[in-house]
Amino acid sequence: MAAKPYGLIATFDTTPAVYHAAEKVRDAGYKNWDCITPFPIHGLDKAMGVKRSHVPKFSLLGGIIGFTAGMSLIYWSSAIDYPLIVGGKPYFSPLFAFPVSYELTILFTAFATIIGMFVLNRLPMHYHPVLKSSKILSGMDDKFHIVVEASDPKFNLAHTKALLEQAGGKDIQELEA
Repeated sequence: MAAKPYGLIATFDTTPAVYHAAEKVRDAGYKNWDCITPFPIHGLDKAMGVKRSHVPKFSLLGGIIGFTAGMSLIYWSSAIDYPLIVGGKPYFSPLFAFPVSYELTILFTAFATIIGMFVLNRLPMHYHPVLKSSKILSGMDDKFHIVVEASDPKFNLAHTKALLEQAGGKDIQELEA
């Protein structure tokens, strides 16, 4: 019994070729696919139809929690737990709580950003079927690849292969799951 394919991988020689092929795959309505390039290509995410990341939302939430935690900690410790009037100053002043809140804002933002990146990118990912392909090494050196996953609702082996060929893909191969 043959193994279920993971998808198709197509090779492209130049940056413009993979960029325009990505636009064609996006326009064809595919959702589960990716580009493998040896270096970042400006605008490729737009050509792929990739939406803005949600990591900044994690960062903002972490910053708000950090700032609130800092202010709450100083308020609780100086106005509730151990209220002490020193020199006629109030029990709590945001001015004096700011350094602690500022540092906790930065710390919690950094942690939330890292956690958000790991969660949204499903890391750590110790194995990926594309790594079985012998082409992956050229994708890290001088070639460009588009991988269309078989889990995509529009995936049809013949139609997807024809689309990649029409987009300029060379040496199109099936990937094992």
